This record gives sequence, structure tokens and C-alpha cells, in this order.
Amino acid sequence: MYHDFFGLREAPFRITPNTEFFFGGGNRGAILDALLYAISQGEGIVKVTGEVGSGKTMLCRMLQARLPENVRGVYLANPSVSPDEILHAIAHEVELSMPAGSSRLEAMQRLTAFLLDCHAADQQVVLFVEESQSMPIATLEEIRLLSNLETDRHKLLQIVLFGQPEFDALLRRPEIRQLRERITHSFTLAPLSTEDIGLYLNFRLRAAGYRGPDVFGPAVVARIARASAGLTRRVNLLGDKTLLAAFSESTHAVDPRHVKAAIRDSEFAQGAGPAVVWRSWLVLAIALLAVLLLAGATWLLAGRSSPPALAIGAHDDGAPTAATAATGEAEAAPQPPAPTVPTPVPEASSSTDTAPPVPAAEPGAGLLVERLAATAEWLKAADPSRFTIQLMGSRSEAQLDRQLRTLARQVEPERIFVVRTRAGERPSLTVFYGHFANRADARAALETLPEALRTFAPHLRTVQGIRNEIAAAGT
Repeated sequence: MYHDFFGLREAPFRITPNTEFFFGGGNRGAILDALLYAISQGEGIVKVTGEVGSGKTMLCRMLQARLPENVRGVYLANPSVSPDEILHAIAHEVELSMPAGSSRLEAMQRLTAFLLDCHAADQQVVLFVEESQSMPIATLEEIRLLSNLETDRHKLLQIVLFGQPEFDALLRRPEIRQLRERITHSFTLAPLSTEDIGLYLNFRLRAAGYRGPDVFGPAVVARIARASAGLTRRVNLLGDKTLLAAFSESTHAVDPRHVKAAIRDSEFAQGAGPAVVWRSWLVLAIALLAVLLLAGATWLLAGRSSPPALAIGAHDDGAPTAATAATGEAEAAPQPPAPTVPTPVPEASSSTDTAPPVPAAEPGAGLLVERLAATAEWLKAADPSRFTIQLMGSRSEAQLDRQLRTLARQVEPERIFVVRTRAGERPSLTVFYGHFANRADARAALETLPEALRTFAPHLRTVQGIRNEIAAAGT
């Protein structure tokens, strides 16, 4: 729904594992490398545990995708079967014919013969078992017996078990201590840190085709981190719903209130545990105490005259207020360079690409200053339902002014619009092109943009959406 709005070619936060969206941060890449090494050694059983939604299935898919050509993977998604059934399930996955009604002994013999043939052909077989915590103890014992299949020097079957933390508790039971002792490598997928979640969110967006400035700022990431507890599945759900909330307001300025709406709409946020409830009551009690203290202070001060209020924005002597000074400091702060604007932008039809007349800028003013003034007048008068094309963003005024001069040599400057907004938590400038009566005309103009400009993922915006973004940014 919001893909075109944010310039995406596909959904960035699907919970279905897609190896193209594998995030190597949060120690995931290191664990993947370690698993590949453990498999290459071909000894013992390997275990991977992690909380529900921590990314075990994605890691398993990546592991299968990275296996060397001489390694054959066997995948079991539902191991909660009897010992006899587990042998038939493995035989089915390797396409090994098994007569109906075969006994456990016959199934084991056929499977052993198959593994010996693979070994003779210099092929290694690896069994990947998900949801291992659901396996009956008798089936776990059958898994251990499978790990006994070996030649004088090599194991015939390598086994990788994926499970939730309950699997560790199950392995501590004395009746399956023999299986526990066969585990040569053990890995744990820990929840992502707040820093990793910020990297993860923006990585997924860019993997889906986004090319603009970071959408998820520190305040937004912090809220998502708290609500998700660092679990990637929850991060995906919240990221998706947060972008949807911003899209519903026609704004690219994602802020914490959009995350708040996403949290309200998430099932996992509905059942707060005792600790969360206790914290909520504590916050409520502190807020109530603050109100009572404020009321008491107001009562004590009643009857005292208040000093005359000053006009907002300036002192009586004309000096700027603290808010004005802070704004000036923010605008003067050094900013990183913006992407260089490449080849010329095609001209659009004058019947659909016209803007109301704007006053001329002061003599000697730079093109950036001129277009900022012109854009302000355009936004005041333009129909809110009209469309434009968002080209790019930048945090450097000086460099953007040079880039605008390059554009102005190729197209009429009156068709270039620039607004002040925010990218994450930092001031930014956004460049737009054209002024179109409807989405179809704007889409047609977007399709004719040069390939070099399309690498920045230009996308359609409405005048009302830009106004909302400016208002949300407070610029």
C-alpha cells in the first residue's frame, strides 16, 4: 500500500523469511559463519536456540542457501512425530522410496544405505530440524542414534537442531543426557540491541529499494526497540505498521506517534506482563503526585501578581529569544554532503506542470534561497490534491545550492521546489520537481526521468502530504 509512496519496489518488512533481506548485524552474520564451519567439520550435533521471532528460520534458510555444492540439506519443519515416523519423514525428504508399512528397522537400513552411497560419491548430508523443543523424548533419542551412523573417519549425517529456549531445559533432563553430550557446538540468537534495530530497519528499507535519507530516527527506533524486546519478527511488524501510519497521513516524516499507533495495533503488545503493568501503575502514581504538587504550589502562590508577558519570538529590546537562537545554531551546524544530482530532468507538459507566480528573490541571493521562497508561496496557493515528484534530500545547504544550479541549466528553475523538513532527528532539505494536476500525469513524468535520477528512487507526493510533513517537522 505504501510502497510507491516511499519509493519501494517490494515490501520491506515481511515476516516470511527472504534470504535477500538477511541482516548480518546483531551477531547473526558471525553465527552463520560459525555454523558453516561446524558443518564443514562434519562432527557431532549442532544446536541453535533463540526466543520466538528471533530469526531462527531466517538463519536456517541462509544456512541452506550457503551450503557448498557437495553438501545436501534435509529440512524438517515439524519434528513432533514418533521415532518410526521421523525415519520415514527423513526418507521422504531425500526422495528415498520406502515400501508402505516398512518397519523401523527396515527404514533405518535403507536410510543407512542411502547415506553410505552419498559418502561414496563425496557428498555430505545435513539434517536441519526446526522447533526441536516440540520433539518427544523418544524421537530425540532416535536423532541421537542417527548421529551414530559413521565410517571409520566421518559422520554419515550431520545434524543441526533449532529450538526455543525450552529446548535447553529439555536437554537438561537426565534421560537424554547422552544426546546433550553429543552436541559439539551451541549458539544462541540474542535479541537485537537498540543500535542494531536502527541499522536493521534502515537496512531492510534499502534492501527493498529505498534510496532517500534514513526514515527511522533515534526516537522512533527507541520506541520500536522497547516494544519489540529486540525480536526481529516484532520489529518487522512494527516497522510495517509504522510506515502505514505515516502513509495514512501522507507524510514521510515518521515520528514516535506513528510507532505508538503501530504498537496499539499489534497483538503482542496487548498482553502486558506483571512487570509492565507495575511500571504503568508507577508512572501513573508519579504523574498524579506531580499534579497534586503543582496544584499545591499554585494555591500557595495565589494572590501574587504575575509579571507582564512578553511577545513570543522576541524580547522588548528586539533581541532574539532562546528558541530563535537555537534554530539559528541548528541551521548553521555542519552537515554531511548530499548525493550529486546526475543527468538532466525531462520537462513536463505546461498544461499540467504550472505553478502560481512567485515574487523574485533578493538581488544576489543563491538559487537555493530563491527556490525556498518560491516554494513557500507555491505551497500557500497550490491545490492540496495536486502532485509533485520527490527527487532527493540533502543536509548540506551549500552543496545543494550547487546541485540546483546544475539542474537549472537543464530545466526551468520554476519547476524545482525545495522545502525544509527533517530526516530522522536532523534538519534536512528535500527537492521536488514539477506540479501536476493528477496522479496519472505525475506518474507519466516520473517514468520519463533519466535512469541516473531513478537510482534515488523518486516517488510521487501530494501538496497536502508535503504540508503535513513540514508541520510535523516544525520547520
